[in-house]
Amino acid sequence: MSTAGVNPAASVGPMAGQLPVAGPDYPIRACAWPRRTRIGPVRMIAPDELSGWILHEDERLLVVNKPGDVVCHPSKAGPWSSLVGALREHTGLPAMHLIFRLDRETSGVVVLAKDAAMASRLQRAMQERRVAKSYRTILTGILQETVTVNQPLGDDITTPVFIKTCVRPDGKPAVTRFEPQAAGGGFTLACARPETGRKHQIRAHAHWLGHPVVGDKIYGPDARLYLEFIDHGWTPALAARLILPRQALHCAEIDLTGAGAPKIFTAPLADDIRRFCRERMGLDIV
Repeated sequence: MSTAGVNPAASVGPMAGQLPVAGPDYPIRACAWPRRTRIGPVRMIAPDELSGWILHEDERLLVVNKPGDVVCHPSKAGPWSSLVGALREHTGLPAMHLIFRLDRETSGVVVLAKDAAMASRLQRAMQERRVAKSYRTILTGILQETVTVNQPLGDDITTPVFIKTCVRPDGKPAVTRFEPQAAGGGFTLACARPETGRKHQIRAHAHWLGHPVVGDKIYGPDARLYLEFIDHGWTPALAARLILPRQALHCAEIDLTGAGAPKIFTAPLADDIRRFCRERMGLDIV
């Protein structure tokens, strides 16, 4: 095992502890969001497919296996355009409390509470780091050994994508452990274990490490591909550069037993990631 970035100022990596200099291609951002009229194609959830996503349900908890094209938070397109909205319709409850969110293009385990008291209890456990999460991801390139990236993350002020983060010395502490499981075709199937909960942490750390997540529109070849996707949707040009229509990141396991949950919740690897492993890496993944 190796540890990357115990001393951020002395670290060796794509960022090397320094922020890139703003220039014509990446001016300092003057607004809170790129001026775009939409956020990409809207995925509507069909009521009859929702039940197949449920991993666990009791009187206080609802755990689902979210597909990699579903938004968690409610949107203006109605209740069936988001996971929270659809689950409110499913349960008939006035509110569903999202304990933590996954990015739209990240699949896997999502935990929701049916009442405010349970939500507060689980969110407190998250803040106190009594919750363990494990992801499976496909990284670009061959990761030879387990590595723990200990690099602070903060806002990337040099990119046109407002939500992007990057390694920077004045950022908040962030630690991610990457464990290679198999490799093939120039890619690595890895387990990613975040020890902290920063925005886009796994994706930003994978990018810093030099092994970006396959299909990542923001932390992949060029962050501007994300803006292209927002404007035009998935195109042959994007397919040529990103390979996968979404980032190959899947939340495989959530351990909330330290917060009183009845068991460890797991979700099998998403079909599209499994297919990539088979077709592009020669791996038969269960």
